[in-house]
Amino acid sequence: MRLPKQGKSWPQIEAEMTSRGANDAKWRDGKTAVYVFNAGEEIAEVQKKAYAAFMSENGLGPLAFPSIAQMEKDVISMALGLLHGPEGATGAITSGGTDSITMAMKTARDYARSRGHSGPANIVLPQSAHLAFDKAAHLMDIEVRRIALKSDDSYQADPDAMREACDSKTIMMVGSAPNFPHGIIDPIDALGEVAQSKQVWLHVDACVGGYFAPFARMNGVPVPAFDFDVPAVCSMSADLHKYGYAAKGASTVLFRSEDLYAHMPFDLDGWSGAPMKTPTLAGTRPGGAISAAWAVMNYLGEEGYKRLQGQVCATREKIQEGVKALGFDVLGNPMLGLMAFRHPDLHSFAVYGEIYRRGWFTSVTKEPPSLHLMLSPRHADVADAYLEDLAAACDAVRNGQAAKKKQVEARYS
Repeated sequence: MRLPKQGKSWPQIEAEMTSRGANDAKWRDGKTAVYVFNAGEEIAEVQKKAYAAFMSENGLGPLAFPSIAQMEKDVISMALGLLHGPEGATGAITSGGTDSITMAMKTARDYARSRGHSGPANIVLPQSAHLAFDKAAHLMDIEVRRIALKSDDSYQADPDAMREACDSKTIMMVGSAPNFPHGIIDPIDALGEVAQSKQVWLHVDACVGGYFAPFARMNGVPVPAFDFDVPAVCSMSADLHKYGYAAKGASTVLFRSEDLYAHMPFDLDGWSGAPMKTPTLAGTRPGGAISAAWAVMNYLGEEGYKRLQGQVCATREKIQEGVKALGFDVLGNPMLGLMAFRHPDLHSFAVYGEIYRRGWFTSVTKEPPSLHLMLSPRHADVADAYLEDLAAACDAVRNGQAAKKKQVEARYS
């Protein structure tokens, strides 16, 4: 496509955009269980209006836009209140989970350097930890040591094995709350004991659960300790645009103290322009993402989040029972909105292909081969339809009908 010589009218452009989106995943219908967190039109309207109100403002300039700076401070304060941040804890809004994880790793690296660490560095994390850690490690030339999960079918990190993998060059250990592949919360308490004994920075990746687990706990779910309540936790990542129901892209990276946070910002005056300090990887920071997060959190409040996360947990429990009735085994003990399940007699990727052909855009887990769902409040309305189509998909695979069709590649990308 080349830039048109003459501009088009908005109705023409709008019509073409609508046409282009015709074959996208039908997330508004509740048929997508990855990428989108659908809390309904009411929340979507708050997102849009709040984003548009500060769409042109730039979080890079707190002196020019003190409103955005204050909203970011408010969001971080609310986040730390939910996640048991101690006095002096702080953080920043980033563009997403990968950004938050990257900045946490950069901060841990620079902190280690300030304490005399030099030469090669490594991080120790469970096999189920998000690949964003590998991406950040690639950027910073840090070795990644992925450690096998416990052998007890809990799909949790193995603290003892991770202890053995730590050495004098380890700058960070990682636990997930929950991990993405299986939806399982790692034993953060036990990882904290290892981190303290090894004097290693512990990061908790709560990108999925940071704005879900506190409200699930308020609703009576027995969520184990996973946040700054664990004394060894130095930093956390938690995504606002997931179960915080904020507009994309918005996440938070949080630190136990100002002393730790001080190693995150980039501050330089050795060039021809004015001195510049940026707290995160980005320079320009969309004001709309910050204002939308602030607005949604204030709009929902504690009771609103409890209601939405309660719906998600109830839907997950319903689907758990439904897939078990179809002969599937649910992996581990999922407590939040993520779950993975597999059938002992049917290949999960073949079933995925069949459910995809029936209009469902979900995901898969590779180890072990499983179907994967990341549920939203909207899925409460379509759980029965999903289970019906899943049963039909299983029948198609069982009867050999799926083998006659073009295979669908299952990817999280």
